[in-house]
Amino acid sequence: MPLFKPFLCALLALSCFLLSLAHADEATVRPNVVLIVADDMGYSDIGAFGSEIATPHLDTLAASGVKLTNFHAAPTCSPTRSMLLTGTDNHTAGVGAMAEVPRPELAGRYGYEGKITDRVATIAERFRAAGYSTIMTGKWHLGMTAESIPSSRGFDKSFALLQGGHNHYGNSGFGQASEGPMAATYMDDGVRVDVPASFYSSDFFTTKLVEKIDAAGAEKPFFAFLSFTAPHSPLQAPKSLVRKYQGKYDTGWAQIRAERVARMKAMGLIGDNAVFDGMEPTPQSWETLNEEERRIAARNMEVYAAMIERLDWNVGVLREHLKATGRDKNTIFLFISDNGPAGQVAEDYMVVPSVQERLKSANNAMGNRGGPTSYVFYGAHWASAGSAPFRLHKGFVTDGGTRVPAIISGAGIERGGEQSAARATVMDVVPTLLDLTGIEAVNRVDGREVAAIRGRSMVPVLKGEAEVVHPADEAISFELHGQRTVVRGDWKLLSMPAPIGTGSWQLFDLASDPAERLDVSGQHPEIVAQLSNEWDSYATQTQVIVAPAH
Repeated sequence: MPLFKPFLCALLALSCFLLSLAHADEATVRPNVVLIVADDMGYSDIGAFGSEIATPHLDTLAASGVKLTNFHAAPTCSPTRSMLLTGTDNHTAGVGAMAEVPRPELAGRYGYEGKITDRVATIAERFRAAGYSTIMTGKWHLGMTAESIPSSRGFDKSFALLQGGHNHYGNSGFGQASEGPMAATYMDDGVRVDVPASFYSSDFFTTKLVEKIDAAGAEKPFFAFLSFTAPHSPLQAPKSLVRKYQGKYDTGWAQIRAERVARMKAMGLIGDNAVFDGMEPTPQSWETLNEEERRIAARNMEVYAAMIERLDWNVGVLREHLKATGRDKNTIFLFISDNGPAGQVAEDYMVVPSVQERLKSANNAMGNRGGPTSYVFYGAHWASAGSAPFRLHKGFVTDGGTRVPAIISGAGIERGGEQSAARATVMDVVPTLLDLTGIEAVNRVDGREVAAIRGRSMVPVLKGEAEVVHPADEAISFELHGQRTVVRGDWKLLSMPAPIGTGSWQLFDLASDPAERLDVSGQHPEIVAQLSNEWDSYATQTQVIVAPAH
C-alpha cells in the first residue's frame, strides 16, 4: 500500500496533464476553410437575397452566418479571381485586362500579363506555408502556362478548368483555346485530362472536391476552393430541374425584378431609395415580344434558375459530407459570386473563337434549350432582374456589375443570422480568412517578396466590434477596360466610355442614391477633384494604362 499510493498519485497527475494537453490542443485546432464562388450570379439570385429560385443550402448558411449586403467584386471573372485569391488589386496580380479580349497595345506590359504573376502570393500559398492542406476544383481563369496553373500556385490538390468557361457537359471550351477552338483544358493535379461522358460541371467539381479533401487526410486543416462555372453561359441544366421552373417566368423580367425588390425590402436588404426606376433595358420590351419570343425568353430563364438550384444542391452535398466526417463544425464557409449577372448575348462573345464554332452546330430548339448540344444566353433584361435593385450588370462598374451576394458562416463567426451593410470587396477576403485562422499576413511567401495585401480584415465587423471595414476617409479604386471607379465613404466617382457612360467623371451619393441614378458631379466639384486625385495616385501605384473599352 505505501508503494501503491505514490504510484496512484503519479498516475492521476499524468492523466490530468495529458487531459489538459488534449483540451489545449482542441482549443488551438485551426479551422478548415471552404471558399465557394459562383460564376456570373446576380445580387438577387438566391433566396437569402430575395430570389424565387430554390437555394435552401445557401439560405441555411445565411441563416446561421452573416449576410454581407454591400460586398463588391470586379465586374468580370478573372480580375475578380486575381483580387480574391491575392488580396490586392488586379493590375498588381497581372490581370489588368481580360485575357480573352485582344488588346495588342497592352500585351506584355506590367499589370496586363493575362495571368497571375509572381509579384503576388495566392491565398493557397499562404495557407500551405502555414501548414494547411490546399485543394481547389472548378474554374481557374488565371493563366494556362505551367507556372500559372493551380498546382504551381499553392494548391496541393486540384482539378481545374483553365479557361473562363465551357460547355457544362464538358465537350467544348469557352475562352482562350488550347489545341483548337473547341477545346476545354482540364488539369488534374497539374496533368491534362479528359472528363467522363457523365460530366456536369457543378456535380463533377463538387465530387472531385470531396474526393480530394478525403485524400488529403485529417491530420492537417484544409483550405478548399470550390469554383463553380454555373450559372455562366452557355445556360445548361438537367431537364428535370428545368421542368420544375416551367411557367415561373412567363410574366417577364420587369415583374420578376419588382417581386424581388419587394422581398429584399421586406428582408431589410435594401431601403426604399435603392430602386432603380429606369430598368435597363426598359421593362416595356417584354410587351413588344410575340408569343414565341416570350416562350424562348422564359425558357432561357428557367434554365438559368435550374443551374442555380443545382449549384445550391451541390453546396448541400459538400456540407453533408463534412458533417458525416465530423469536420463541419470546425469549418468556415464563405460564399460569393464573382461579378454581376451576364447580360451579354452570343454576339458579344463573337471575338472568342470557341463561341463562334459552338454556335455553328448548336441546337437551340425549344425542346433542346439547356441541353448539352444547345448554346443559350439569357440577355440584358433577365440580367437586370438578377442585379435588382441596381443598375446594369456584368462588365460594368456600376453596382449592378459589382455588388454580389456574399455569405460567411461557420467556425468563429459570432453573429449568426445577421447581416452587415459595411462595404467590403473581394480584396478583403484574404486578410479576413488569415485573421480568422490566425495566420500572419507576411510579405515574404515561398522564399520570395510579394506585394502587400491591399484589403482589410472583416473580422471586427463580423464580431460586432466595428460598423465598417474601410474607414470613411479611405478611397478604394479600380480600373478595367477603361472603366474607372473610386469609392470613399458614401461617394462614388465613376467613368465609363460612351455610349453607356459619358466618358467623363460622374459622381453619385450612394447614401441617398444607391442605384446611381443622379449624377451630382456639377454640385460637388471639390469631391470630384479629391476623388480623381485619389484615382490618379492609385493608377500611378499600380501602373494602370487607361485604354478604350472593348
